[in-house]
Amino acid sequence: MALNPHFLQGSRGEQRLVQSLINEHLKIYGVEVTFIPRKFVNQSTIIEEVTASKFDDNFLIEAYVENYDGYAGAGDVLTKFGMSLRDEVTLTISKERFEEFIAPFMEADDDIELSSRPREGDLVFFPLGQRLFEIKFVEHEEPFYQLGSNYVYKLKCELFEYEDEIIDTDIAAIDTQVDDVGYITDLQLVAVGRTATAQPIINTGYISEIFLNNDGSGFSSAPLVSISTSPNGLSGSNATAVAFTTSRANVTSVEKILITNAGYGYTEAPTITFTGGGGTGVAATCSIATSGKGVIRYVVSDAGIGFGTAPTVTISGGGGTGAVGLASIGINDTQGFNEVKNIFVINPGQNYTSEPTITISDPETLTGVGTYHFNEVVQGMRSGTQARVKNWDIDTGILKVSNVGIGTTTTGFFPGENVKGLESGAVFSVSVFDDDTTDKYNEGDIFESEADLLIDFSESNPFGSF
Repeated sequence: MALNPHFLQGSRGEQRLVQSLINEHLKIYGVEVTFIPRKFVNQSTIIEEVTASKFDDNFLIEAYVENYDGYAGAGDVLTKFGMSLRDEVTLTISKERFEEFIAPFMEADDDIELSSRPREGDLVFFPLGQRLFEIKFVEHEEPFYQLGSNYVYKLKCELFEYEDEIIDTDIAAIDTQVDDVGYITDLQLVAVGRTATAQPIINTGYISEIFLNNDGSGFSSAPLVSISTSPNGLSGSNATAVAFTTSRANVTSVEKILITNAGYGYTEAPTITFTGGGGTGVAATCSIATSGKGVIRYVVSDAGIGFGTAPTVTISGGGGTGAVGLASIGINDTQGFNEVKNIFVINPGQNYTSEPTITISDPETLTGVGTYHFNEVVQGMRSGTQARVKNWDIDTGILKVSNVGIGTTTTGFFPGENVKGLESGAVFSVSVFDDDTTDKYNEGDIFESEADLLIDFSESNPFGSF
């Protein structure tokens, strides 16, 4: 039997009246929340999985809080990772208000898929508790078609669990909700760099070159190089050198031997022996210069600060020729900056009548400028790697960043490159890039270290032999 045609079962005028009454009630009894739509940065094309997303828009809208007696959900739960907050809240917003004051702006943004309603995954900032909630389900048919239409969206939300998304709404109360969570890496930057200096020492009867006759095999670490003593017998007259290994086709052998002190007073070529390192077969000989003076070693008087890459060593003057030095850098144990650790004697040269002048090139940045802003994008000027600023401490030179290289194929910052803030214009040089992340779920190193204290498999199997 058909419906009575004399009754409209809900006219457009009645529907508009109900919607207006709902809007008015929400403005009276509601709470002003901030709706933050999710934008997809990277999305898998196979199973439509979101691999990276960001939140950089915000829209104020009034919402009615259904949970009048407090947050719903499991509440505060003690887990093996610490306290886990599992609060939930249900918010009701006006369908008309959302479609007229939020949806048009979302549609105008190319980064967002066209949508006329809130979506699961969007965020809501709840001002009463200063918390971010993630929409888990959007109910759009409750109440069920009053007068033939729907008037509200009911948002069922859970407390937001940060997963390295980009949150940049330009509202400090929202953006700082995640300033100390997620995968945070440290960049040790150089605020004030300093050029290194060194003093060359010349003498006669020195090793002029070391020949690697056999590189050996089976090494697990670099062997120790021993050179027979100088007949001179004076302090600093004995030659010293260090070996460096390399691996090719799963075979580790000695790649080169660098002289740290060419010695002096030798009348015949000393013998060179190798010990340790776990390998065998390595052998080397050397030649000496018995006339004229060469640069036998370099004394680093100032190690400098802020070297991302080894500086160039230039030797001039002194009446001789041919001296070549090679600088190596390492981390200062107390300050955390890269400094010049040693200068190897690649070629002592010959016929020097006085100590030559040694010039060490400047670090990449002598003086950093500016101040990085929270949440701004910084970029490595050589690697092209981008990241988001979490915290900048100019006193220690430590820049904490997140989202390193998200959306790109780059893997990190290069030591020595300049890092520029794209908003602030600040520029400092990278001394050390620590890609070991800071995250409450990333404590594998701590667990492993503690386990080693309890069980030591290097001695014997604690569970017995079978």
